[in-house]
This record gives sequence, structure tokens and C-alpha cells, in this order.
Amino acid sequence: MRFVAGVDEVGRGPLAGAVVAAAVILDPKKHIEGLADSKKLSEKKRNELNIEIREKALCWSLGRAEVDEIDDINILQASLLAMKRAVEGLSILPDHVKIDGNKGIDMDISMETIIKGDSKVASISAASIIAKVARDKEMTELDLLHPEYGFARHKGYPTKQHREALIKFGALSEHRKSFKPVKEALQCRVQQN
Repeated sequence: MRFVAGVDEVGRGPLAGAVVAAAVILDPKKHIEGLADSKKLSEKKRNELNIEIREKALCWSLGRAEVDEIDDINILQASLLAMKRAVEGLSILPDHVKIDGNKGIDMDISMETIIKGDSKVASISAASIIAKVARDKEMTELDLLHPEYGFARHKGYPTKQHREALIKFGALSEHRKSFKPVKEALQCRVQQN
């Protein structure tokens, strides 16, 4: 096989923001040291690797599914859609796709799913890193607009601070209304008013 793409997504668990996926075809002639599951790397290391991956990979692409899509089709289907969009966005058509997890994407292409692939396959690790850096950047930008929610710290995940802010300030358009903590916070605000 000539071109193998690694695919991963980030952002299934947060209460806010898009789910972001990446597809990466690494260049076998350009080694990248330190690739690993993005969750196991420091933010500084992820940012350094993000730049190196974008420079050295044969090609890479981001795909996403927005909040309204997540609420409409559910987070699993939205994650698969984001991964499909990432693969479709590659400038080189891959011969084979390696996907983190146990669910394939709806494409007529050779693929395999690999549980914990972001820890086992370099191209999936690379995809997890650039997807996480991109999504974290979006959450940091959202924090500038709405600092009362603390997005720069929790990146949209359901921390105590985030859940309390939801109850106090209500949900933003970036919040996933189909997620239970968001629904509960909205109901709580209705009862308070």
C-alpha cells in the first residue's frame, strides 16, 4: 500500500463545541519523534508536534461536525461524519485508512479500526494531535468571548466549574443541547425564572 491515512477525532465528551477529526498521511522519509496519544502529551509538546506534523506529513486534513449536527444525529454519528470529512479533505486519496476505535466510516475505501490506535499507530497519533490542538484553540478563542464559562481551562468538558456556569449563565449556541448536563442546566434555569 502506498498511501495509508491515520484518522482520529477529539471532542466526543465535551458539552460544547464541534467534534473535530483529522486524517494524516505521514511521509515515511520524514520521521517525527515523540508521536503518541495526544491526551498523554503536554500541551507544549502537542503544539510542537502539531507544527512538525503539518510540515512533514505528505498531507493532512481536518474535518468537523458542528453542534447542531451533534444534536441532530448524536455524537457517535457526528464523530464518524467528522472523520469521513477529514479523509475526504486529504489532497492525496489514501489506499487504506486506519481509524482509532472500533467503528468504521461510511466510505468505499480499504479501512481498519484499531482500538487505542492513537497509542499504537504513528499516523493515528499524528491525527489525534492535530485534531486536539485545533479543537483546543477553538475553545480558547471561545473563552475570549465568554470568559465566565472557563473554556480555556476545561475545553468544554463537563467539569464542576462548567456545569455551575451553565446553571448560572445558561447555554450558549455552542453548547450541545442534546447532552444531559446541558439539558438539566437549561431546565434548572427555567425553574429559577
